[in-house]
Amino acid sequence: MKKLITILLPVFLAGSAFSQQATLTADDYQKAESFLSPNTQKYVDNVAGKPTWISRERFWYRTLTAQGSEFILVNALKGTRLPAFNQAKLAQSLSAASGKSYTAFMLPFQTFTFSTDEKSVLFAAGGKQWKCDLKTYQVVEDTSAKIKTDEDSKNEMLSPDGKKSVLIKDYNLWLRDVASNQLTQLTTDGVKDFGYATDNAGWRHSDKPVLLWSPDSKKIFTYQQDERKVGDMFLVTTNVGHPKLEAWKYPLPGDSVVAMLHRVIINIETPKVVRLQIPADVHRSTMGDDISRGGVLNDASWSQDGSQLVFVSTSRDHKNEKVRMADAVSGAVKEIFEETSATQFESGQRGISWRYLSAGKEIIWYSERDNWGHLYLYDASTGKLKNQITKGEWLVTQLIKVDEKSRQIFFMANGKESGNPYFSHLYKINFDGSGLTLLTPEAGFHTISLSTSENFFIDTYSQPDVAPVTVLRNMSGKLVAELEKTDVSRLKAIGWKAPIPFSVKAKDGKTDVYGLMYTPTKLDSTKKYPLVDYIYPGPQGGSVGSWAFAASRRDNQALAELGFVVIELEGTSNPLRSKSFHDMNYGQMAENTLPDQVSGIKQLAAKHNWIDTSRVGMHGHSGGGFATACAMFTYPDFFKVGISESGNQDNRNYEDDWGERYIGLLKNNEKGVSNYELQANQLYAKNLKGKLMLAHGMMDDNVPPYNTMLVLEALEKANKDYDLIIFPNSRHGYANFGPYMMRRRWDYFVQHLLGAKPPKEYQLHNVVDSRNSVK
Repeated sequence: MKKLITILLPVFLAGSAFSQQATLTADDYQKAESFLSPNTQKYVDNVAGKPTWISRERFWYRTLTAQGSEFILVNALKGTRLPAFNQAKLAQSLSAASGKSYTAFMLPFQTFTFSTDEKSVLFAAGGKQWKCDLKTYQVVEDTSAKIKTDEDSKNEMLSPDGKKSVLIKDYNLWLRDVASNQLTQLTTDGVKDFGYATDNAGWRHSDKPVLLWSPDSKKIFTYQQDERKVGDMFLVTTNVGHPKLEAWKYPLPGDSVVAMLHRVIINIETPKVVRLQIPADVHRSTMGDDISRGGVLNDASWSQDGSQLVFVSTSRDHKNEKVRMADAVSGAVKEIFEETSATQFESGQRGISWRYLSAGKEIIWYSERDNWGHLYLYDASTGKLKNQITKGEWLVTQLIKVDEKSRQIFFMANGKESGNPYFSHLYKINFDGSGLTLLTPEAGFHTISLSTSENFFIDTYSQPDVAPVTVLRNMSGKLVAELEKTDVSRLKAIGWKAPIPFSVKAKDGKTDVYGLMYTPTKLDSTKKYPLVDYIYPGPQGGSVGSWAFAASRRDNQALAELGFVVIELEGTSNPLRSKSFHDMNYGQMAENTLPDQVSGIKQLAAKHNWIDTSRVGMHGHSGGGFATACAMFTYPDFFKVGISESGNQDNRNYEDDWGERYIGLLKNNEKGVSNYELQANQLYAKNLKGKLMLAHGMMDDNVPPYNTMLVLEALEKANKDYDLIIFPNSRHGYANFGPYMMRRRWDYFVQHLLGAKPPKEYQLHNVVDSRNSVK
């Protein structure tokens, strides 16, 4: 501690941006707080909300403006953009009917529905359901309609025809008739730890069933999950009196028994359970540690008539994928083809990108076999490769639409156009690989939403430092209408500035890596600023995350405003580049992109003399917490201050699927030391020289708190000082204590990296955009 002060204090006095101000005030923190998302987003105008389609070619959306909000109705066939209704008249009538005062652009609802004849709109406000006649604009309370809540059917899976839903009850599946509410039991042999469609292995444990409905709503594909001999995870609450024990199945790397899936098809009409004639599958997905997305079972695709189902079985180490076809009546399973990766296989980037096309008996398959993520066409009957569809030094990131009739595929891809390789564009291509066409030519990150008819799409494109534009296009890419052009003039008027995109070389001195830099809005280039590196090392994601525009990214600009340069850098071994880029640190997760971070910071400092590399800090959450502690232990002379939040410090103590995918199966060498042990942070805790704060929620069901406890024990054995924040009853993200953690993070960097005194117990404020808070 004494040594650290003698090193840092002279630097602070000589060159810091606050050299004349040894104490930061509440006003300084308030200024920083003004750059958090709740305070910046309220100054962003003309933002297109999520579209709600009311027919195959018509939709409405809500947009936020400087005055409040507007509801816009778009007709894609006509290319028109008009008000969805007369907001002034509705506000006047609603005010009279409710006894409250509303104005045209400050209405008390954010969503509505048209009546079947579209002559009126229905909406909820003030705990009541209202109906507005669009001819007379008379508003009356509508007692015939139930106000839907988030609780409605949240733990059920609705059928495609909307008439039935499936739920879990006593470890078995039940069918509910939506109209009559009548329940029918579908399975009878489900028991504790061997239940049907359960979603409770590892860090996931919800009550919603995991299954896939057939298109005709007559069958479901699911599993009976065997966890009877899987190890338990335990957490206990903090309260007056006896603590409550929370226990669930949580397999770990190296466990001899993990969750296994006995796959079944259930005929709803009989009902009858058909067990697939294969051994049980390991609880795995081609996309990672979650076998479902929103309750929909991954890696499965029905034929249109519901007679067959194609699915993929993933090996425990994610290296082998078996593509299989099941007969829905007999349960017989046919092997179609398989693929093996020397490292780890993934079937897409922003979603699973393989499809079974039952009409033509073909499979569109995603593979990185040529070092880039591309699409391949297989014969589903023979399992033989027909042709590679996409190719080149770029990658497909998401399938948007597959048109079997025209034999065209619409997909998102990165790296095809020059510039930032993380910018994403929409393309179309023929099944045979011909006719590759760019449909969204503007530079930037594009997000796409298809119309119900799939004849049009909404395209929003932006860059981290360029505000979004939202347009409507047809499937040839032709512009139909400009919907919104986001206006940030009010945001700039309060002193906001965008992050600075940059690129530097990775640790190898050859590979380009990319990031964003945040500087004080009133940067003084004659002074020296300490640097804070926000990190999320992946390898399933990265520090920057989305490369689309955002008025605020976490607290990066807020922290910069306190007198720091803040960066986030996408290092090697992260996705959305080549396979070899992603696999650079396969099996060596403790690399954590740290060599790239150090190299990148040094290059930025060589370019910008106001960066002080003698005062570098780091912080991160979850995987970023793991990386931060690792940085403090393995680069103790470079990183001086670190804040490690909820880190998976030893991946032998984190759920099995994640580590076994990116490190491989746990194995011991001839000395009895496992490949995981050498990557455990507690082994290197004795190297700590700087200031380290650790934080964890004691009810963290994602990364159990014992991960951090192992590091604490090692620090104490090594007689090292550290700081600790414990959230007794909090999960992985701290929930309502998030602002407290943020303020403590600011204090820690201000005190130990900037060398200043923070204001005492500054209170961050809960701010809500008034345009979204009308009651």
